[in-house]
Amino acid sequence: MTWRPLSVHTRLTLWYAGALLAILVVISGLSYWLLARSLAQDVDRSLVTLAQVVRDAPRGNGFEEAEWWVRELLDPEHQLFQLLGPDGRLRMRSWRLRDDRLPLSAAARQSVAVGHASFDTVLLHGERIRVIALPVVRNGRLVEVVQVGMPLAPTERTLQRWLEALLVLVPLGVGLAAAGGHVMARAALRPVDEMSQSARRIDAEALARRITIRGTGDELDRLAETLNGMLARLENTFGEMRRFSADAAHELRTPLTALKGTLEVALRAERSGAEYRAALASALEEVDRLVRLAEDLLLLSRATAGPDSPRARVELETLALDVAEVGTRLAKDRGVTVRVGALAPLAVLGDGGALRRALLNLVENGVKYTPAGGRVELSVTAADGDAVLAVEDTGSGIDPADVARIFEPFVRLDTARSRESGGSGLGLAIARSIVVAHRGSLGVERPAAGGSRFTIRLPLA
Repeated sequence: MTWRPLSVHTRLTLWYAGALLAILVVISGLSYWLLARSLAQDVDRSLVTLAQVVRDAPRGNGFEEAEWWVRELLDPEHQLFQLLGPDGRLRMRSWRLRDDRLPLSAAARQSVAVGHASFDTVLLHGERIRVIALPVVRNGRLVEVVQVGMPLAPTERTLQRWLEALLVLVPLGVGLAAAGGHVMARAALRPVDEMSQSARRIDAEALARRITIRGTGDELDRLAETLNGMLARLENTFGEMRRFSADAAHELRTPLTALKGTLEVALRAERSGAEYRAALASALEEVDRLVRLAEDLLLLSRATAGPDSPRARVELETLALDVAEVGTRLAKDRGVTVRVGALAPLAVLGDGGALRRALLNLVENGVKYTPAGGRVELSVTAADGDAVLAVEDTGSGIDPADVARIFEPFVRLDTARSRESGGSGLGLAIARSIVVAHRGSLGVERPAAGGSRFTIRLPLA
């Protein structure tokens, strides 16, 4: 048989009932102890009063008058008393004792010998008796000892009845509290069930729905706000995935359509060898374009997931010089100058190959959109405890309204990017993903002199 975990409201009810049971047990034990202590103090006070009554009873010419006076004064149930001489011999006892006598322990003898009263609990015919021994001292000399006893049966019956009441009331109270707690837990968790049902109705096609917020400002409202925030992020992520899929499909469709058209034209009629070679060369260009696009998509996916190689120390000065050398070769045919500016000997922890690709993408972007005669400059500096890699160009610049869009995949701005430039629109997106995976940031600004300045900030090693 498979054990199923208890529901939340059942666990809450059990915890509540268990806590209440523990509290009631402690309170019941404390109340029983206080009642027993109070009754014991009442018995001892009564014994002191009775002993004083016996001590002060008139004697007359003998003990008979005193015994008669005490019998008339005391309740018959309490007529357990005796008078002892200083030597411990019995002088008088109540009629209830008959042939018995109240014992006087050695500790009690020592206590009365120095003039102090003593209390003992003794057994008499199987009955527990509370006994006081009160010394009578005259002129600094012990003349007699008064002993008075009181049965503890009434006190024990009172405690027994209280214990029986507790044994009935505590389970009854816990049971009623558990039933009420169960109802309250279900009522308290009903909004959670409603939120759960609302969340079940939300799927990939209805991410715009939200969970209703009651406006109470309590924990449940904060939970609903958290879930709504998560749904908003999911909606945004799904929207980006759909746009990315549509853009990727569009980017793949263009070279595939061109490739298909080239091959169809080549197969419509007999061609010469030169014409076939031209068709194959054109088809090969489209295949190369598809390969580059597939590689960029794969690199973007890996960069988004984070660097898959171990983190190592990367010297940024060496990295910048290497990228500048590659950029110089790329810019040679375009009439653009790539140069190195300030280089600080800084280092970061990360994947050197991935960081090289991110920086090279920025340099390629600057070379591609800088007119002939312009320049692209790399620099490495430190600012606010971070390493700053900057790539500045003298191109046409980027409109501030388009800054937020240029790092999205497949985005080409009308003023600076076109399909004829040969890019897939993934370079800046790949660069940003690599930088973010290294716990850094990538931004762009437009200098006063014109052009664009891309800045990578990375935490120093």
